[in-house]
Amino acid sequence: MQLIRSFIAVPLEKPVERSAVKLLKSLQQEQDGIRWVPAENLHLTLKFLGDVDNRQVPAVCEAIRSVVSQVDAFPLAFRGTMALPSDLKARVLCAGVDDPTQTLVQMVASLETAMAELGFKPEARDYVPHLTLGRVRKTSRRANDDVLRRLRAQQDVHLGTMTADRALLMASFLDRGGPTYQVMATIPFGQ
Repeated sequence: MQLIRSFIAVPLEKPVERSAVKLLKSLQQEQDGIRWVPAENLHLTLKFLGDVDNRQVPAVCEAIRSVVSQVDAFPLAFRGTMALPSDLKARVLCAGVDDPTQTLVQMVASLETAMAELGFKPEARDYVPHLTLGRVRKTSRRANDDVLRRLRAQQDVHLGTMTADRALLMASFLDRGGPTYQVMATIPFGQ
């Protein structure tokens, strides 16, 4: 048995990724207390699974497939910035995701159910579509006012639109330089 820290995600199309990288560069400053997401790690998280027994990976893939096979590709727009869970308790800095068809939210709810049936802990909060840009370092309780000012200054930013058409089962490996990700499975929507 080997445990693999895992999550389910949707990859970003290159134009959205490039815009997100530009936004990241405009927000970052030295010693601001934020662990910014490296460009190569940007993705739209659907469900964090935590440690998955490698023998359970095929069942996880099959559960993902059963959900996303019911979904056709759908549009997403990335715009605006926000802090989660709120500005007062800002721990995660994000770009907003507009889900005009509500397909993303419905798909995540179905994934939550499917993963719970496999024994994964359901998320306590409702899913809020967002693209994580950075997280407050463990030494801070919330993002400082200067970081929040920079984030608010970008509240009207438009990072582009894309078509979500596949889910990825990702492995996350933690080391001193931060996490590195590896795709374990790519599962197309509607198939």
